[in-house]
Amino acid sequence: MTGHTSAEFLLAAVVDSSFDAIVSKDLNSTITSWNAAAERMFGYTPEEAIGQSVLMLIPPHLRSEETDIIERVKRGERLESYETIRLRKDGGIINVSLTISPIIDAEGTILGASKIARDITAAKESERRIQLLLREINHRVKNQFAVILSIIRETRSRARNVAEFEAQLRERIMALSRSQDLLVTSQWSGAGLFDLVSEHLRAFGVDERVSLSGPAINLRPQAVQALGMAIHELGTNAAKYGAFSENAGSVEVSWRLLTDDEGAQQLELVWDEQMTRLTKPKRPSKRRGFGSVVLERVVPASLNGVASLARDPGRVRWVLTAPYSALVGDDGDASTSDETT
Repeated sequence: MTGHTSAEFLLAAVVDSSFDAIVSKDLNSTITSWNAAAERMFGYTPEEAIGQSVLMLIPPHLRSEETDIIERVKRGERLESYETIRLRKDGGIINVSLTISPIIDAEGTILGASKIARDITAAKESERRIQLLLREINHRVKNQFAVILSIIRETRSRARNVAEFEAQLRERIMALSRSQDLLVTSQWSGAGLFDLVSEHLRAFGVDERVSLSGPAINLRPQAVQALGMAIHELGTNAAKYGAFSENAGSVEVSWRLLTDDEGAQQLELVWDEQMTRLTKPKRPSKRRGFGSVVLERVVPASLNGVASLARDPGRVRWVLTAPYSALVGDDGDASTSDETT
């Protein structure tokens, strides 16, 4: 075997084993060679491809590309990292990165072109998903900023001094971060209602005073943030004045699915807090606190629902009723089993 023949054999082996499609064509755009990777990528066997026009791989609206490519090849130019789309035998479209080089014989005559095609469909899809995710993150961050600005404004208007403002603001932003952590863990697909309530009440360190029960429900992101705020405000009030304070007591959080008169599902969520030592209910104030505004107006409004808050001696009861669809969206699901602790 001569060195020349050995080199040709080695080159043929490299071409045939390449992961990239390697195709050659003459100056009339007729395919003259077709490696195994080209068969895998485009779906045509060598017998089906060789002798055919390379235009069979190019979508009709992009066929002017081939005219430009051939003109540049005739001038001896090399085209590197040229991204475009091509057609498979089954009609599918793939994104490819092309490198095209002239084929020149020993006398310097340009005979055709060699094309290396790399399938970048997966990379393009990843790029598309990243761009979509960045837009979604930008949207959600703006919403989060709006929520934070609202918390700052409402907390400032109700705080009695700078120290109280700072403490309340820090606690409320931390509550938002707990909901955010749950959403990030689920890649922003939502969070379980049981997990949400547990996570927010765990911060008060009174697990033994809390019982939770209800069907397994996966909440949409908006509902996670809204209900997270509500549970935080209820827990904070319980820590300062109620069942989580020195007035030893207990809290039962329960939820169930109901059907309204029109046959639509509703979620009823109940916070039932009872103290072992009776406390006098606060006198109604003309200026309600931030917590009351959140529980009676902000949260039910964001979920298209209604809520009631009752403070009686030794007891606080908050009941939220909202359309199931507003809580779970199109992908929500409630299992038949109950979650209880």
